[in-house]
Amino acid sequence: MRKWHLFLILFILAIVSLFVGNTNISVSEVLRFELTERQLQVIWVSRVPRLITILIAGASLSIAGLIMQKLSQNPFVSPTTAGTMESAKLGILIAILLFSSSGMLIKMSLAFIFSLAGTFIFMKILNHIRYKDAVFVPLVGLMFGGIISSIATFIAYKYDLIQNISSWLMGDFSMVMSGRYELMYISIPLMIVAYLYANQFAIAGMGEDFAKNLGLKYKQVINIGLAIVAMITACVILTVGMIPFLGLIVPNIVSIYRGDNLRDTLPYTALLGAIIILVCDILGRIVIAPAEIPISVTIGILGSTLFVWLLFKKASTT
Repeated sequence: MRKWHLFLILFILAIVSLFVGNTNISVSEVLRFELTERQLQVIWVSRVPRLITILIAGASLSIAGLIMQKLSQNPFVSPTTAGTMESAKLGILIAILLFSSSGMLIKMSLAFIFSLAGTFIFMKILNHIRYKDAVFVPLVGLMFGGIISSIATFIAYKYDLIQNISSWLMGDFSMVMSGRYELMYISIPLMIVAYLYANQFAIAGMGEDFAKNLGLKYKQVINIGLAIVAMITACVILTVGMIPFLGLIVPNIVSIYRGDNLRDTLPYTALLGAIIILVCDILGRIVIAPAEIPISVTIGILGSTLFVWLLFKKASTT
């Protein structure tokens, strides 16, 4: 499938997304400019910000997963299976605990610091694992993330913050509206930087010795890649909550059809990630309308199913 095919699908789904919701807005009303003040408010305050957030979150998380898979040399490593999301959640919890009236800047800073630290720790653990099987490594990451999540849950129970932590566990686009999503724009320049560094990430993914022999500043490139992943993860969790498995399944699907050239696959990864999360969001709004299924549930079902399929596919080829 070519890029313009994905762009066309994404465009059609984006238009559909604007007309799905509790407030009825028809295409004919838009074309005749007969929208009421309430309908206009719903579009510009709720649905357009929601659509922008969905597109950026889907594209950026997928790219973050692609970067992690290249740097770790493992197709099943992503922010979901490396403790990155759990670390960001812990950082936000610490910000609320230490700075009760903390603003978005403090939450963002601590979420980024903890997310980056957690990812670095996972990479250090990875360096000390002798048996680097494609299946074993993400299981170690899931256990590491589980430990961090347990620490966060203990702190939340101890200081009566369990409601706060529950909201991040359940990724949800329903609360996204004007004034509460602009943080996601930070991910756009990060995706551009990821594209510019694509070839260097690919070389770094071939191993430290090989990269240094080619004159690559290996540690600097690794740090840049992990910083991009940590910042994207922090932005998504602060704005939407946890969106599992997206950064894992999308790069794997793209690599099956487009190969492993990072610079070539990166645009496809971003487009497919946005398409998948947009489809899941539309389904979540339709299935039990007028109620809504959180995006973490729909993505979780799809992502975990594809994750198991990828594991069996990998096992069958080895």
